Order: sequence, then structure tokens, then C-alpha cells
Amino acid sequence: MTQAVTPLTIDPKAEMQAQLDAQKAAFRANPYPSLQERLKQLSQLKEAIAKHKTNLTEAISKDFGHRSAEDTMLGDILPTMTSLDYTRKRLKKWMKPSKRSAGMLLSPASVRVEYQPLGVIGNIVPWNFPIMLALVPVITALAAGNRIMLKLSEFTPNTNQALQGLLSEVFDTDTVAIFEGEADVAAAFSQLPFDHLLFTGSTNVGKHVMRAAADNLTPVTLELGGKSPTVIAPDMDIDTAVQRLIYGKCLNAGQICVSPDYVLLPRDKQEAFIEAYKKRFNAMYPDFANNPDYTHVINERQFNRIMEWIDDAKAKGASVVSASDDGIDTDSRKMPTQLVTNVSSTMTLMQEEIFGPVLPVVPYDSLDEAITYINDRDRPLALYIMSFDKDTQTKLLQQTHSGGVCINDTVMHVAAEDAPFGGVGPSGMGHYHGEEGFKTFSKAKTVLSQSRLYTAKLVHPPYKGPIHKILAKLFVG
Repeated sequence: MTQAVTPLTIDPKAEMQAQLDAQKAAFRANPYPSLQERLKQLSQLKEAIAKHKTNLTEAISKDFGHRSAEDTMLGDILPTMTSLDYTRKRLKKWMKPSKRSAGMLLSPASVRVEYQPLGVIGNIVPWNFPIMLALVPVITALAAGNRIMLKLSEFTPNTNQALQGLLSEVFDTDTVAIFEGEADVAAAFSQLPFDHLLFTGSTNVGKHVMRAAADNLTPVTLELGGKSPTVIAPDMDIDTAVQRLIYGKCLNAGQICVSPDYVLLPRDKQEAFIEAYKKRFNAMYPDFANNPDYTHVINERQFNRIMEWIDDAKAKGASVVSASDDGIDTDSRKMPTQLVTNVSSTMTLMQEEIFGPVLPVVPYDSLDEAITYINDRDRPLALYIMSFDKDTQTKLLQQTHSGGVCINDTVMHVAAEDAPFGGVGPSGMGHYHGEEGFKTFSKAKTVLSQSRLYTAKLVHPPYKGPIHKILAKLFVG
């Protein structure tokens, strides 16, 4: 089976609309794929991923200049495969109608909820984890009985071609279709009348996507980001806190929507934190300049943005300490974590999601002050609590809002397949992992079924009969 990435040089929206029409026609011809059909698709996809994993790993490294093979395995390949296995194991259960109570008023009718495929799902894929964030929605969409169209990032052309090769071995374009292009193509893609649209990216772009989808009343799931804080509580040992948070900041060089964006910690522990971070960073990445385990910033555009934000912070009074004495390699865009102190709200890196290897350190004098600091800002995608004190954990959980939480860890909650993942407010809306993802890409349809004994006729007009008086007495009082 072969397919090519559709060229979009003349009228991208028209060509994508044509593909959408073709997928909708194919869906109408088979509007409820059987469990066996869906499991077969997922099994074939798993085989293809296993076959192409080396090609995918090499392609994504080319797109980044260098990306750690382990980062790709842990951040892209492994979660995709575990999602596949998890979904296949539970799909039969998810597809079963859910029995609901009809209640006394509707007896002897029965009520159930059936999960019906929506049709065609659109997915706008970001560049930071382009394999997982393309394929996990494919898995979920197919499991729910849908077809799917993907708009891949223009920043990952090599990965896009590798994904194309993988998917073309399993699906025709009436089932899974891929498109590439710049921002204008993404804008046109978001304007298509999908049955559901998934977008993963920045909050600012998410607003445009939601606005475009509104013209078609297309339901959207927005996986955005924001400034995810790490709170080191007064009871927490600094070395332990650094051990628990540093991997989440270093994975993919911090180019993660749930990467710790800044640290809140007791004022008298700033210097200890910086020293502990540097020590552990160098233990994780010895001989940093030549260490292959650390990923580079993906391109010049992102690298220059990060450097401009660092320069802006310095100009406004911040101090910056590199986690490695090797410093920043501007030619290869290899940047160790840059620890920033003396920050203020006037600095760009304290206003925008950093999405890179920069970590501001914000001191507080009381835990209440730290909570106020978080609540004065947009609700983040993740909150990280470093504390073994149950009362402190509960206080932070109950007095702040975030899409998800890790206690004494960072990032790992995303890998919890049996739990929903999503943001709140400016950090996103909706969920698509696990069973919640299956339901997101399905229509939960209520079905009331009357038996041969039809008691509902008793409430038909003319009113004022004895049954109406009994019902009013029983249910109204």
C-alpha cells in the first residue's frame, strides 16, 4: 500500500477538503467498524512502528541537529507502543454499551449509552514529540472507529517522511492522511469541518485554532502549555528535590509542554539549589560538550528566541548560571540548563512559556506566598510539588489549579495511560489519553428502549386524569 504526502502548492484548503470528503465518504460506507477490524488496524500499526523505529529515531535526530536516541525512545517510541498495548487490551470493554438506570418514571423502558464513532478526526501535530503526538491520536481515533487526517510540523521534515513511510504500509489515505506545510496550511487545516479537531501547541495559536473551528462548530481538544511551576516546600531536602525535578527539565532539552518552567523555593535555599542542580547535571551529562545523551534545541529560530529571552532577562537585572562549565555551543545549538535568578515579571521568560533549557528560580518567604504567586497567573498544564508532608501536598492540591500534578516527580504523569491528560483554561481543554481519549473521539449516544408494554401512553392527553395527579404527588409533592 502506498501513499504520498499530498502536495499543497496551489490551493491547500481545497486539496485538504477533497481528502476530508473522501474520508467522510469512506466512513459512511463503514460507519461502525467491528472490534476485529479495529484490533487488526492497531496490530498492523504496532508491527510497522517496530519495523521503522530505527528510521524514526535517525530522522528525528536529523531534524533536531542532534537528538538523544534515548530521548526518542523514552519520549516518543515507548509511550506510543505502551498506548497501543493498553488500548488493544481494553478496547472490547470500552466499546460495550453502558447500562444506565431508567428510573421509576420511565419504567419499564431501558436506557443505555452507546459509543459511536464520530467520523473524521483532525490532528495538528507539534514538533517537540512528533512521533508520539502524531501516532497516539491515530491509535485513539482508530480505536474509536474513526478516520484521521494529520497536519505535521514544518520543523520536522525528516520525521514527517519517516512517518509517511510507516503509515503508508498500513493505511490508505481514506483512513489516515498526512499533510505538511507552513502556518498557512495549518490555518487552512483548522478551518475544515472535521468531526473533532485536536491541536497540540502554544496557547496563542490555540486561540486561533479554536476561533477557526467555531465557524463549523467543530468540537476541539486543545493540548496547550503554559508556565508549569515546581514548588519546593520548606520540608523538602534540596538534593532530593533536584534529583526528582531535573530529568523533567533535561529531557528533550526542556522542549516539552509539561517541562518545569520555573522553580519556587524558600529564599534561603537558592544557592544550595543552584549548586545541587549543577552537581547532578554534570553527573548525568559528563563531558557535556561531547555527550550524546543530551538533545539540542531544534532549530535556529527556537535557539535565537531563547537567547533573546536570556539577554532580555540579563538586561533587566537577572543573573544566569550555566549548569555546565562547557556553556552554550551556538553552532550546534547545544545548551545546558541556564539557571536564572533575580527574575521579575517584566522579563519575557517570566511571561511566556520558555519551552527550552532555561530555568528561572523564584524565592518565597512562605508557602502561602508561593500559592498566591501561582494563582496570580494563568492556570498551568502541570504543577510539581516537592514535599513529603501530606498537609503541604493537600494544601497545594486544593488551593491551586493545573491540568495535572506530579508529587515528588516531574513529567511522568503524562505516561499514566489509565488517567486523563489535559489542561485547564489557558493551558487547554479536553482529554485524549486512555479511555477518556476513546470517549473524546466518540459520540456518547443515549438510547432509550421501550418494551412491548407501553406505559407512557398513560400520561398522554387529555390531562387532569388520575395518573397525572398520582405522578404530581409522587414526584413533585
